[in-house]
Amino acid sequence: MASSDNLKRRGFLKAAGGATVAATLAGCAGNTGEGDGTTTGDTGTTSGDSSGSGGTLTYARGTDSSTLDFQATTSGEDAKVTNQIYESLIAFKPGGTSLVAGLATDWNVNGKTVNLTLREGVKFHNGDEFTAEDYVATYRRFVDEDYEYFPGGDYVSAYGPYSLGNWIKEVSKDEKYKVTITLKQQYAPILANLAMFCSKVHSLKAIKEHGKKLKNNPVGTGPFKFEGWDTGNQRIRLSKNEDYWGDDKAKVDEVVFTAVGQNSSRAQTLLSQDAHIIDGLGAQSSQMVKQSNKAKLESIPGINVGYMAFNMARKEAFQDKKVRQAINYGINTKSIVETIFKGIASQASQPIPESVMGYNKDLDPYPHKPDKAKQMLKDAGQENLSFELSIFKNPRPYIPSPRQAAQTIKSNLSNIGVEVTINTMPWKQYLTYTENYKHDACFLGWMTDNGDPDNFYYALLHPGSSVKASDVPDGQNWVDPDDYDGFNTLNAAAWANTEFMKLTEEAQKSYETSKRKPKYKKAGQIFYDDAPWVTLDHAKSMRGVANSVSGFKLAPIGGPFLNLVSIE
Repeated sequence: MASSDNLKRRGFLKAAGGATVAATLAGCAGNTGEGDGTTTGDTGTTSGDSSGSGGTLTYARGTDSSTLDFQATTSGEDAKVTNQIYESLIAFKPGGTSLVAGLATDWNVNGKTVNLTLREGVKFHNGDEFTAEDYVATYRRFVDEDYEYFPGGDYVSAYGPYSLGNWIKEVSKDEKYKVTITLKQQYAPILANLAMFCSKVHSLKAIKEHGKKLKNNPVGTGPFKFEGWDTGNQRIRLSKNEDYWGDDKAKVDEVVFTAVGQNSSRAQTLLSQDAHIIDGLGAQSSQMVKQSNKAKLESIPGINVGYMAFNMARKEAFQDKKVRQAINYGINTKSIVETIFKGIASQASQPIPESVMGYNKDLDPYPHKPDKAKQMLKDAGQENLSFELSIFKNPRPYIPSPRQAAQTIKSNLSNIGVEVTINTMPWKQYLTYTENYKHDACFLGWMTDNGDPDNFYYALLHPGSSVKASDVPDGQNWVDPDDYDGFNTLNAAAWANTEFMKLTEEAQKSYETSKRKPKYKKAGQIFYDDAPWVTLDHAKSMRGVANSVSGFKLAPIGGPFLNLVSIE
């Protein structure tokens, strides 16, 4: 997720799979209880105290929302707001990674069938009662082009097929409060996919009345109701839902989301007490907060990854594994993390961080060995190698200082005889450039949707369900994306290792963690040896929080759970 990234990578998302929290699914009860999460990674306490502190809570972020319809976006910025208004059948536990009851109270997975019992007595903000009909309509609006209220392929986001449509054969209403989901295959991530930000529930009445206008007329069941959106000043105002069904009713009267573009300016907004919570912090702005006596810096290890991908489909030299390994040895990733990212990230050895199931502890980051790198390039006949490194202009959570990191890489590789040209672009233009494979190498990153290894390994490194292992020629570990409809364009390396593909597909179909875990550990080893990326870092998730705020606790998946926050 994709978290704060607005990833319009339809080629992949029409064909690729989602992910799930590692859990035993068969017979799982709904009331049991981030990976840098569904998209945003904030939370609060789980106190049942419903007394309110009152007042207006101001949350400052880097940019305004693009829509308030969760089915029309892949952006974490949008989800920060829609998560306050809407709810899903299953939820991530605030402050953790386990699944808890949402609009469904119980569920059971048996092979290809998921049965859910829905919560009774829940009302939408328009006064309508929530029933099975609302969920069936919500699902069909997202993925069914034949549905009367389908808003069009250009409107709905690619998360429809990515998280649900590719894996679900049918969603049916059994009774007023019972739903059955029939899967196309056994699919381990299904429950966690139902908890993702894109899997919230619309009101059937609102679907009929508003259509595409739901993008600025949201009607949910959540603890906050929509009041207004001042697009000119980039401010969204929500009010407390006095009729909220849950124990954790909002403690504040209002929430205002506001946008402040620069990290340092946003930090200053917090320190001048014009905001209560801020996100999007880099090394410098986080220190501003940390050193202040007016706010505190909250941080936890993030479930994300930042990396430099080799485009094997475009750059012939990168088709040689020895060249990719040589560049890994030639780049001092430890120095980048310690001197540029300055304590807000840890060095990475593989796509998943240590907190994710299947992490391979036997893998260490590639050490900086320039002499070895030179010799490997010489042996590969690439002593005069040059390439373009494409980077995004503004900091991202997983690569907080892209320009400085790229300059370090350029300097490191110059020392082993490799010439690097840096190409810097604005974010939206950059995504178009990389998803069309115009890059030689590029910076990218990922903030997990639900903390499952599938959400990294399949989502970022499998070429997609349109590519079969039999399509990849013997002795080749890449394919040309132009040869396939629905190619996984999140796989920026165009990597296609057949053993890796088979492992991730097998792990996807098993409901047993004990069987999935070794497959992902082996997949990690294959990735490490084949080196389709230079794996850079796993960044911390950080928020600046005013001293007047209580009840806020940073968490890996979901949120922000602003209904749990109080202010003095």
